[in-house]
Amino acid sequence: MIRHDIKDFLKTLPKDITLVAATKYGSVDDLKDLYDAGVNNFGENRVDAFLNKYEALRNLDIKWHFIGHLQRNKAHLVLDKIDYLHSLDSLELAKVINKYRNSPLDCFIEVSINLEENKNGVPYYEVKGFIKECLQYQNINIVGLMMMAVANSSEESLHEQFRKLKELQIEISKELNIDIPYLSMGMSHDYKIAIEEGATHIRLGRILFVE
Repeated sequence: MIRHDIKDFLKTLPKDITLVAATKYGSVDDLKDLYDAGVNNFGENRVDAFLNKYEALRNLDIKWHFIGHLQRNKAHLVLDKIDYLHSLDSLELAKVINKYRNSPLDCFIEVSINLEENKNGVPYYEVKGFIKECLQYQNINIVGLMMMAVANSSEESLHEQFRKLKELQIEISKELNIDIPYLSMGMSHDYKIAIEEGATHIRLGRILFVE
């Protein structure tokens, strides 16, 4: 069930911020309620769940974001149904996208800012080279960078982590002379700090629903 004050909550978000609602926390009916409340950017992190929800909601004007790790052997199932991919993290996946997508897909590169061993993402110091490689693929349109902060970080550490991604975005734009306008960072527990540090897209789940 979505929170009863959802419309009031949505009014607290800056108008220039894109809220991507993490659909793993809600049923199809919950997502319809979210849509009726004014949310139309939905993000799913599992292929099977995405396909079910996509079919159930296909008559609604929804922008679909895939926000989880996309396995290459399943990518072809979703690539022509999503509007954004937030987790481009390898050249192998880039090749799969280029092969199966029928038009350029707006992609966020998932960046490993903190170099955590158990997390996906391109190490921050390899992102520029990775982008140069991706430019050869006609069906990939890089629009931004995405990151996940380290769990249980202090507020000070969160500011620092999100700031690093913003600095990397600026650096890339200058050095490669390309425009990558978006930053996908911030979740239910840290989105306010992410917004302060330059997020354009926040991926919210639990905070939209009643426990």
